[in-house]
Amino acid sequence: MKKVKTKKHKLLLRHLTLDDYDNIAVLMEHVYGNLGGAWKQDQYASQVTRFPQGQIVIEDNGQLVAAALSMIVDYARFGDVHTYAQITGDGYLTHHDPSGDTLYGVDIFVHPNYRGLRLGRRLYDARKELCRNLNLRRFIAGGRIPGYAQYADNLTPVRYIEEVKNREIFDPVLTFQLVNGFHVRKVLTGYLPVDEDSKGYATLLEWVNLDYVDKLPSIGSPKNIIRLGVVQWQMRTLTSVEELLKHAEFFIDAVAGYQADFVLFPEYMSAPLMGLFNDKNPPDAIRALAGFTSEIRNGLLEMAMSYNINIIAGSMPEYSAHELYNVSWLLRRDGTFEAQYKIHVTIDEVSCWGVKGGDALKVFDTDCGKIAVLVCYDSEFPELARLATIQGAQIIFVPFWTDTKNAYQRVRYCSQARAIENECFVAITGSVGNLPYAENMDIQYAQAAIFSPSDFSFPHDAILAEATPNTEMTLIADVNLDLLKQVRTRGATRNLSKRRTDLYRLEWV
Repeated sequence: MKKVKTKKHKLLLRHLTLDDYDNIAVLMEHVYGNLGGAWKQDQYASQVTRFPQGQIVIEDNGQLVAAALSMIVDYARFGDVHTYAQITGDGYLTHHDPSGDTLYGVDIFVHPNYRGLRLGRRLYDARKELCRNLNLRRFIAGGRIPGYAQYADNLTPVRYIEEVKNREIFDPVLTFQLVNGFHVRKVLTGYLPVDEDSKGYATLLEWVNLDYVDKLPSIGSPKNIIRLGVVQWQMRTLTSVEELLKHAEFFIDAVAGYQADFVLFPEYMSAPLMGLFNDKNPPDAIRALAGFTSEIRNGLLEMAMSYNINIIAGSMPEYSAHELYNVSWLLRRDGTFEAQYKIHVTIDEVSCWGVKGGDALKVFDTDCGKIAVLVCYDSEFPELARLATIQGAQIIFVPFWTDTKNAYQRVRYCSQARAIENECFVAITGSVGNLPYAENMDIQYAQAAIFSPSDFSFPHDAILAEATPNTEMTLIADVNLDLLKQVRTRGATRNLSKRRTDLYRLEWV
């Protein structure tokens, strides 16, 4: 009995050249015998000459077996209503525009004998890579639906497409394109009239390049890699606002020396001054402490500008119109500032001090993108982080104050869950040490950390940095916002985009 020899492959992906025409024509005749066959030689020459980067082929031991052709267009010129002949210039790519914003798929075909090797996917991946490398906004293609002819008597094109999306019907082209990350923008009528299998219909498909960056000025444009500084702050008895600000400035100076973009301080960072009011009962003492908040905030704002760093000023008490709040301040390096009021106040804050909860969640614009601040207990309510992320927050800061390890662990593990479920970065920090003359603020436990999503592009434990427990120190770590785009579109689970908004949604009342 003769042994069946296994064919040895040697695949090579490369760009097409003018010399490939005869071989590409043979390949197209195999694939498109019922759709007019191969391109004319002058059409092919125009394609390769106008945009050589966009014409890709796979060869196997020197034989051309699959190819993909594309062009760049200013999509606003054509919009969603066009025919294949119109946008491709009858195949000559006369509308190719190097300054356009969209990669347009002209053609993709695979030799029938090679359709089990997923060469089409390899070609699509190459064109997506081209789209990213050229910083194009999107990849658009008109897709055939060759299986539609079998269902045309019973299904409209729209219903047919829905059935394919639901995996009730297999279409050799559309199913493949959906698997490769494309979505259907609309149905095109008369797109390719000669295509009888599709009854002249086509899908207008889009793949959005989430790595696309608007062309911005070289100075002052948003950054993709953000450096975070986190201060694990030791509580110590201080006797004046000036002394507290000097203590804070030491850390701000140190972190800014590493060119950090943000520095995060703990909740109730002004508590070292509580000892000045030890003769008062707790409600009066915290209200007296609130009298220093404006002065501390203004001093830190000056440092934000002079050290060129955005400061998350932990939190401090604010007493206004006979209402006591716990407020975190974003102090921007451009001299502006905004406040986030703690929304969920703890049982202890209410019973001991009479703190009232805020009623608004803010997502702040900064020169490093959108951020949010969840003060301590707020991190334990998943709705807030989800609302902030939906509004564009990429980094969430959590200043906290906890007295025991189990209290700390509630904040820590909830914060790490927020990073994973919202595919964002979360930085947390608290205070350590003791304040012997501050009732209700006397002991502290903390371990600062910076958390990431949990996927291949991030640390295996989803922890970018972690402090030594109960030791005064700083953390410095870089967060890459581009990785968030990748995990949200190409991650293993995509928690954010896979929410069942057809069944449930989250809204601020």
